[in-house]
Amino acid sequence: MNMLEECAVKKAMRRLVPLVVICYFVACLDRVNVGFAALEMNKDLGLTAAAFGFGSGLFFLTYFALEVPSNLLLARFGARRWIARIMFTWGLMSGGMAFVTNETSFYTLRLLLGAAEAGFFPGIAFFLTLWFPAAYRARVMGYFLAAAPLALVFGGPVSGALLGLDGFLGLAGWRWMFIIEAVPALVLAGVVLAYLTDRPAIAAWLTTEERKALAERLAIEEQDRPAVQHDSLFKALFNPRVLFLSLAHFAIVLSIYGVSFFMPRIIKEFGLTNLQTGFVSSTPYIIAVISLVWWGRRSDAKLERRFHTAVPVLFAGAGLAAAALLVDPTAKMIAFGVAAMGSFGALPAFWSLSMNALSTKQAPGAIAVIGAVGNLGGFVGPSVMGLAKDHTGTFTAGLLLLAGTALVAAIIVLVIGGARPRPGAYRQHVSPSK
Repeated sequence: MNMLEECAVKKAMRRLVPLVVICYFVACLDRVNVGFAALEMNKDLGLTAAAFGFGSGLFFLTYFALEVPSNLLLARFGARRWIARIMFTWGLMSGGMAFVTNETSFYTLRLLLGAAEAGFFPGIAFFLTLWFPAAYRARVMGYFLAAAPLALVFGGPVSGALLGLDGFLGLAGWRWMFIIEAVPALVLAGVVLAYLTDRPAIAAWLTTEERKALAERLAIEEQDRPAVQHDSLFKALFNPRVLFLSLAHFAIVLSIYGVSFFMPRIIKEFGLTNLQTGFVSSTPYIIAVISLVWWGRRSDAKLERRFHTAVPVLFAGAGLAAAALLVDPTAKMIAFGVAAMGSFGALPAFWSLSMNALSTKQAPGAIAVIGAVGNLGGFVGPSVMGLAKDHTGTFTAGLLLLAGTALVAAIIVLVIGGARPRPGAYRQHVSPSK
């Protein structure tokens, strides 16, 4: 990569990546804070474990239904305006969770929250392909995806502390938690509208030479991707590679959300307070943050995606199986740490593998399909865990099922592999160690 291209990428990294990381941090916090609310909310609303798991997962049904059209609209209207719109509406719905009164209203607000947030993740994933050459994408996705476990690292103690506001101004602590944690999304909607830049060609903060150099590098890489063999977007979205990648993503997401929504309840059964539960629940996700960054940078350094996806997923399966079978709290938390390291660590290379296998013409819709089908795992995982708890009295069966699906994901990735660029297509232009 020549000096102008490298300068352009570094400027984009400094300006864009911190903002999208913060936005995703808030999105993940608003998505999973219901797991901490459940420590008190379930009793107030009379929710069983199965009802809570089903309601938590309903978020992903409307997310799934609207993700593809949302991503296509982002491509039409631009990331700046569309991402700002998404953040504002999900902030409203997240705050609205404070006013649920029964099982029906809980289900309704979770569906509305999923509809409001639909398209955010695949929209950002597509946006990053417009800015960063292939040799940088795994590490950039690693930084971006690190926001998810970071939300659980910091969100656990914060949410646990906010539950302590119980009774303030006559409201339950879990209601205050939803209200306060919705504010950042509303504020960030304005920041995104003012600060995000849709594509390099209109970036006033790059020099003319930098804009041209970056555009040329991205254009060269576009020529090295697989040619589009379909005449319609519909056919392109449902080619076998997209469907298999979607299934692998489904299995990975199943393992993540099947655990994260119930982690506070599993830990609370150790005999801890709400605040202690918040701190202990953050420990596996500290490991996940480190894993995301390390695996992403290593994948870029090796210019390899398939094994950098499959190997972490195998760790995730082993960790989940161990967590299901171990009884000692310390050993169980170590197992959850291994599972988090693997399931989150696989994501940077997985998304880089997916994006490198698609042309720009296919990317907006196909990435949304992979994300949407994958995120159905966010519905199935919590539902399975809740049913397992209500029918067996433990989470063992649910965790073993999640472990099995992780193995399926690893097999899929190893079999289908990823699109490889022609020899020398971009290796000669970049120093991956940088």
